[in-house]
Amino acid sequence: MSGFDSVTSRRENPQNAAEKGEFTSVRGESVRPVVGLTTYLQQAQTGVWDVRASFLPAIYFEGVGLAGGISVLLPPQHVDDEIVDSVLDGLDGLIITGGRDVDPGTYGQDRHPATDEANEDNRRRDAWEFELLTGAIRRGLPVLGICRGAQVVNVALGGTLHQHLPDVLGHTRHQQGNAVFSTSSVRTVPGTRLASLIGESSDAQCYHHQALDRLGEGLIVSAQDDDGVIEAVEIPGDHFLLAVQWHPEERLDDLRLFAALVEAAAAYSREKVTA
Repeated sequence: MSGFDSVTSRRENPQNAAEKGEFTSVRGESVRPVVGLTTYLQQAQTGVWDVRASFLPAIYFEGVGLAGGISVLLPPQHVDDEIVDSVLDGLDGLIITGGRDVDPGTYGQDRHPATDEANEDNRRRDAWEFELLTGAIRRGLPVLGICRGAQVVNVALGGTLHQHLPDVLGHTRHQQGNAVFSTSSVRTVPGTRLASLIGESSDAQCYHHQALDRLGEGLIVSAQDDDGVIEAVEIPGDHFLLAVQWHPEERLDDLRLFAALVEAAAAYSREKVTA
């Protein structure tokens, strides 16, 4: 589950990070890569209106922009091959964002009482993101999964989830509630793409009560925390597919993951032009 449902962002103004010169974007590229970001689909309030809406916290596309990319939003919609292919044709990268729990029926389990109910909108988002991910893998499109996005990646590739970590670990450290992200120390696996990006370890902003259990086909673990919880997975090799259980968008003073995705997307864009 993403922090947006119940967590207020606490971070410095993202413009400050850019002004400090702490990150060099791909501004030297002739074409800024286009990155698609999946969105929520649920009831929301704005002004006097209480409507069914598709939306995304702005910090996600602020991260993409600061890293040198152009963001486009991908609201859940009816799935067919023509729609998905048309969407992916216009993208150089894909971010599967945070949100509500994946329907446990998609990985062969009954719903745990703590798992979000799989209503029609939730199922539509699941199906939409599964199809986008499958198409992205097929064409080698760079992918970054964030929180729920990591769970979508795992389930789409045949993996399963722990539906409620407190049942497994005996504590709620990964999702403390009260609108506060917890800070977890994650340790990377040597030799992985993630290790090359963030080093041996890093502090991570976490807000999740679920986690990866059995890995999906082709995935390897690239980070765990002190409890042994899988905090990141990736596909080894040339295809950039990295998925983290934490929320890098909550630390826009550290753009390493967004930068890596945008750089991979820029390379993908160049390859499209020369193909």
